[in-house]
Amino acid sequence: MDTGRKIGDVILSFENISLSFGGVKALTNIGFDVREHEIRAIIGPNGAGKSSMLNVINGVYHPQEGEIIFHGKHRRDMNTYESAKSGIARTFQNIALFKGMSVLDNIMTGRNLKMKSNFLLDAIYWGPARREEIEHRKKVEEIIDFLEIQHIRKTPVGRLAYGLQKRVELGRALAAEPSILLLDEPMAGMNVEEKQDMCRFILDVNDQLGTTIVLIEHDMGVVMDISDRVVVLDYGKKIGDGTPDEVRTNRDVINAYLGVAH
Repeated sequence: MDTGRKIGDVILSFENISLSFGGVKALTNIGFDVREHEIRAIIGPNGAGKSSMLNVINGVYHPQEGEIIFHGKHRRDMNTYESAKSGIARTFQNIALFKGMSVLDNIMTGRNLKMKSNFLLDAIYWGPARREEIEHRKKVEEIIDFLEIQHIRKTPVGRLAYGLQKRVELGRALAAEPSILLLDEPMAGMNVEEKQDMCRFILDVNDQLGTTIVLIEHDMGVVMDISDRVVVLDYGKKIGDGTPDEVRTNRDVINAYLGVAH
């Protein structure tokens, strides 16, 4: 594990990204970058374009204009599968788990991209398929320990409290061993104690696993506490970008959040 986190070079950058649906502009000339090992927040009022930006990052949406550069390669038309294969994982605003399956089995589904054995070997569960399954289970058990959910590992996810379900979803994303983890409102709907737990795990993922994190979050206290840099969107345009302190004192950002007329 990588202790003593050190923010590195730019690994993901966006230049003049524009995205429209019909005649409606969701994003207009958006540009910012993400550095290795940092926690990069995307904030803004409702309808600012935050989720659209996250969907651009992991290939759900393809912008009509602009450039996406990931590890030095241009990749504007990358799809979600290619994005996942390249090391980008994601959680969602609305929990997307298999409610009838156990915690362990849900997290195992995050290992799909890492599995190499063919379906015939899987069907008879022999040789390489069995060895591979053991290796994947070992990795999943490490994640379960890391997220402190050993006591619920066999519990169906649908029976768990909301905060624990969010933690399981984080575990499933981590099972893919991503280099960049996209978190879409990881604190939404949580009480204060659940938020504190999630903050701690996000910081641990970033610090101990060395994972770069890009997150959307409405809780400004959380954003200012855990982020290295913050980009601010409003009506699909970038209105601020910098450290939490720089963003906090940016007049355009203050106006956007106070609802000053545009």
